[in-house]
Amino acid sequence: MTMLTLTKNKFAHLQKLSDNTNVINALAIDQRGSLKKMIAENSSEDVGDEGIINFKSEISRELTKYSTSILLDPEYGLPAAGVRDEHAGLLISYEKTGYDATEPGRLPDLLPNWSAKRIKELGANAVKILLYYDVDEGEEINDIKHAFVERVGSECVAEDIPYFLEIVTYDASDMDVNSAEYAKVKPHKVNESMKVFSDPAYAVDVLKMEVPVNMNFVEGYAKDGEAVYTREEALQYFKEQSDATHLPFIFLSAGVSAGLFQETLRFAKEAGSQFNGVLCGRATWKDAVAIYARDGEEVAQEWMRTEGRKNMEDLNLAVAESATPWTDKVTVI
Repeated sequence: MTMLTLTKNKFAHLQKLSDNTNVINALAIDQRGSLKKMIAENSSEDVGDEGIINFKSEISRELTKYSTSILLDPEYGLPAAGVRDEHAGLLISYEKTGYDATEPGRLPDLLPNWSAKRIKELGANAVKILLYYDVDEGEEINDIKHAFVERVGSECVAEDIPYFLEIVTYDASDMDVNSAEYAKVKPHKVNESMKVFSDPAYAVDVLKMEVPVNMNFVEGYAKDGEAVYTREEALQYFKEQSDATHLPFIFLSAGVSAGLFQETLRFAKEAGSQFNGVLCGRATWKDAVAIYARDGEEVAQEWMRTEGRKNMEDLNLAVAESATPWTDKVTVI
């Protein structure tokens, strides 16, 4: 069986990001442009950069008590990093938010005044980049992306810090990723992309992945009765995803409801998926955004201490029941 080889330093950093069973249950709030938009849509006045910085700080202060670690961005998230729970590890995003929609290919870019070295010097335990990827897109686009992922991998090897690659799939034809049409091709897009970036040439340590199906189109979960996959087909896609990589991998929530995400983790377990935790964002805290924007910090804090805490504790339970230790997949040198 192929295993991921880790240095002692990388192993220690991954342990800092995990619970005592070596499962990752991390909180993600590295959103920038999308979070600005979410706050603006619910506020009668412009909260500006300070509003975003404060919201991230409140999430970090209140909810890292119940998570193993937190993912933040260096543009608005550094104050939040400073108020996280003392036991919580830290991941930092290295990519610019979004992509240039005027150019084809959703090409990635790095923050110009950051590096893996600087992220490590912050006290972070991992570097994370997000990559929009269509395995079926032309070689001229995907080769640029492959080199991009290699470049960051080389930096992380040099700095001896774990490298988390978040892959968000799409179709180059601009198909709606929430549609039934895309649901039909999503298992292929997700699972084949995992195979690509499991190649040791990329030096990725942990993959942060979408689930391989759209649960809203799974028999028994489908909205309005419109199913694209039978229950058995969906279970098979989860098993194929797990078999597609030897690397540790964790699930992102992709903005679904907290309840559906927790159900999805149990579904993955039923399928025999050997996933190793979650890096969960909006599913945990998105309901707090409107409250923060409309009613202010104190009311949002109360939501975090009640509903937010419940979301985290329910998620912790689902992860504990469903995930497997990443240590099962690694050897240390």
